[in-house]
Amino acid sequence: MSEGTMQRRAERDQGAQRAKRLHRVLVCAAAVPVMLIASGCSSDSGSGDSASGGDEAAGAGATVSASESAAPTVQAAAYNSLPEACGVLSKKTLKSLVPEAPKSGKKGTAEAGTRGSCSWSSLDNNGVKGSQFRWLNVSLLRFESDTSRGTGEAQAQKYYAQQIQDAQSVAGAKNTKSQAVSGTGDAATLVRYDLKKKEGAFKQQTVVTRVENVVVTVDYNGAGLAGDKAPSADTLAKLAGQAARETVSAVSAANGEGAANPAPSESAAGSKAPSKSASPSASPSKSASKSASPSKSAAKTG
Repeated sequence: MSEGTMQRRAERDQGAQRAKRLHRVLVCAAAVPVMLIASGCSSDSGSGDSASGGDEAAGAGATVSASESAAPTVQAAAYNSLPEACGVLSKKTLKSLVPEAPKSGKKGTAEAGTRGSCSWSSLDNNGVKGSQFRWLNVSLLRFESDTSRGTGEAQAQKYYAQQIQDAQSVAGAKNTKSQAVSGTGDAATLVRYDLKKKEGAFKQQTVVTRVENVVVTVDYNGAGLAGDKAPSADTLAKLAGQAARETVSAVSAANGEGAANPAPSESAAGSKAPSKSASPSASPSKSASKSASPSKSAAKTG
């Protein structure tokens, strides 16, 4: 083989190698936009995932909102107002129970639409024959429905039972008796006992009544002082029951004569939070032990 032939073959091999290198460069160059396109598609796919995630987040938010709207509820209380405690009894009734009492009762702790109490003292002085003492107290407590405490009626039922127990547990009480009272609210109980004080022997009558979400407590006692005879316990019990029925009627009248869920009155709108209204410890007439006291009026007879 001549030297010229060998040179031409070497040139051809070099040309082939250059052609192969150029081909590889073109192939790589062509692959770049494909990668970019793939990257772009990948980016779009990510955007789609984000949107899907946003939808899921929105769905979760809707679930939370629905959960909040489905929060526990409690049945509204039937009564949302109370009458003024000092105005629940007619003049005729007051004349029968406390004949010598001032025209206006003594107003106790009150909270518009939630609680109230009023008391009257009567001392009928018969000179050397002695005196007749009477003391009357009417208290009202209304319970508002609350998701944590339950319905107003359920709370009233619990407090009603507590008031009865308090009246039955007065220190020094003798001959304690309890009996159901018909025709007075949804439930009523009379607790009666004798209580001896330095001024005389007192005949105590406590009528506890529940009507819907309101508890009415009537404390009534009497005594014969300075040698006068003791009053009839049966007569006192009858009068106390009359006062309880009249008070219940006043409560119903203040709430549209017992209509369920009446429109809120001004006094109801001004009432405090349910938690305060539902606290038995803040009752204006906590126990019958106080009502059995002859008070300062009786002390004057000495």
